This record gives sequence, C-alpha cells and structure tokens, in this order.
Amino acid sequence: MKKTITLLTLIFCFLGFSQDKKSTKTGEITFEASVPSFEEVKATNKGVSCILNTQTGEIAALALVKGFRFKVALMEEHFNENYIESGKYPKAIFKGKIENFDASKLTDAPQKFTINGTLEIHGKTKNITSVALIKKSASKIEIDTNFSVQPEDFDIKIPSVVSKKVAKTVDVKCHFSL
Repeated sequence: MKKTITLLTLIFCFLGFSQDKKSTKTGEITFEASVPSFEEVKATNKGVSCILNTQTGEIAALALVKGFRFKVALMEEHFNENYIESGKYPKAIFKGKIENFDASKLTDAPQKFTINGTLEIHGKTKNITSVALIKKSASKIEIDTNFSVQPEDFDIKIPSVVSKKVAKTVDVKCHFSL
C-alpha cells in the first residue's frame, strides 16, 4: 500500500510539472551564408531539441552540429571538419528567456516577443537578442525567430581561399513546434 501511494504521488508530481514545459526533438534550424554569384552556402538541421518553460518563459535549444545538411556533400564535410570542428565541438546550445511571456494569452495569431539569451558554438558563447513570432496552434506552441551571427565571434576561421564565397554574416532561422 505504501509503495502504491508513493508511486501515485510521483506520477501526479511528474504530470503536474510536465504541464509547465513544452518540448520537441524535431525543431528546425536553417543557416545561410551565401554570397551572390557563388554557390549557395546553406544548411538545415531538422533534429533540434527545444524546451520551453511556459511558466517562466525560459527556453533552451540544442542542435547537434553534424545534423546540418547541405546540398553539396563536400561542403558539409568541410563545414564539419575544417570550420565548425564538430568532432571537437559537437553541439550548438542556446539558453535564454522570452521576455514578458504569458502562455495563457497566446492565440492562433502570431505575437511578437523578444528573446534574450546566450548562444554557444565552437566553444565560444555570445549574447543573442531576437524577435520571435509565437502563436498557439491546437495544443502546440509555435515559435519562429531569426537572427544573425558572425563566424569570427565564435573563433570560426574562414580560409582566404573561400572567404569571398562565404558571407561575413550568417543568417539563422529557427522553427519550433512544442
């Protein structure tokens, strides 16, 4: 009897706390560093994990760097081995907070929110501020945001041989359905 009560208590606690968090393992991040007149430098990762605390607005996302797919396999290989060094730095991590977030006020019409946090890539961390469009869709919360970063902020070296073919600013787009 004591074990049954303990088990039921744990289940109810877990269910109660899980109501405060929404998550996905199929979030999508696309980045582009293309330059006009040269081959497209663009990749997408469709296996990004993201978790949102609906009570506090805290948000975190984790992308395995090797999960980014390019149209050209050789470009993907160079990205992983020479630039981002995914063997040494396998993860890209964002931790932040959605300012003035109130999940109870979300509707099916996207609303603008500011997200402040830190992005860690290639062993370096940088503060990021982004405007996100957030809406409620059925029982899910949809988050769309984009921001720009510069490779040198994360000590990512672009060799001079290809530097004219890669943009100095990388545009990043994120979509999460939690």
